[in-house]
Amino acid sequence: MELRGKQIVVTGGAGFLGEEVIAQLVSNGASRKDIAVPRSRDTDLREMANCRRVARGADLIIHLAAKVGGIGYNMENPATLFYDNAIMGIQLMEAARAEKVVKFVAVGTICAYPKFTPVPFHEDDLWNGYPEETNAPYGLAKKMLLVQAQAYRKQYGFNAIYLLPVNLYGPRDNFDPASSHVIPALIRKFVEAKESGANSVSLWGTGVATREFLFARDAAQGIVLAALKYDQGEPVNLGSGMEISIKDLALKIATLTHFDGKLEWDTTKPDGQPRRMLDVSMAENEFGFRARTSFDEGLKETVQWFIQHRP
Repeated sequence: MELRGKQIVVTGGAGFLGEEVIAQLVSNGASRKDIAVPRSRDTDLREMANCRRVARGADLIIHLAAKVGGIGYNMENPATLFYDNAIMGIQLMEAARAEKVVKFVAVGTICAYPKFTPVPFHEDDLWNGYPEETNAPYGLAKKMLLVQAQAYRKQYGFNAIYLLPVNLYGPRDNFDPASSHVIPALIRKFVEAKESGANSVSLWGTGVATREFLFARDAAQGIVLAALKYDQGEPVNLGSGMEISIKDLALKIATLTHFDGKLEWDTTKPDGQPRRMLDVSMAENEFGFRARTSFDEGLKETVQWFIQHRP
């Protein structure tokens, strides 16, 4: 897909991933003035009229907008996370079809995978079980966009693709302790513990669960490459191909934030999915994407950004 002269919509474009996606679009020929970024404060995508207005005249829609959070937020707000994410995506894709948008990029989530998916997660494993319970409503809501994309491709010939990014992190992430994911939550917790002189930090779970992380700048490159080069109905993983335990992650962040106190694991709290790591070969084979930022480099940049920019 040629981006020059195209009208592009990036929902969620004001977020930490969205800003990186816009930068990648511009570097690949799009004009910044041709990229629309609907904001939730004045464009509620849970309303179909707003979705039709956003889609009208667009050539490409990249749907990043989502209501998200960590394990605690998912456990407290399962209905909100299911409804908001499902209704936004379903209506926006239908509006895009009705308004004859050329291409729709639906960005899903690793939470769509079954709880006990063999590592590394392959796209063929997506339907072999139920997602991990603490984030299943969110994961299933986003997974429905794959069903919709494939159904629309079959019945209408609509060019909708579906991507499955792993856990993202990077500068400008959400560091709110009430709703943040694990990396920003740990960074904030350790920085504040260091500054307050605390001699210990309490962390959720056992620390044995594993996760894979993808730097937001790399994720944005993958999303834009898919928008440019991928036109098939099969879902595609976006990841870095690494795996780290939560305990080792916490130790890395403690070192980067110069916190030398004790880590106390609250085993009454859930670990979430036992393991997460993606098979990322399809993205490289189909549209040439491979993550380029090492985890240590990305983590260091994220910690430095938070220290410099936090309230």
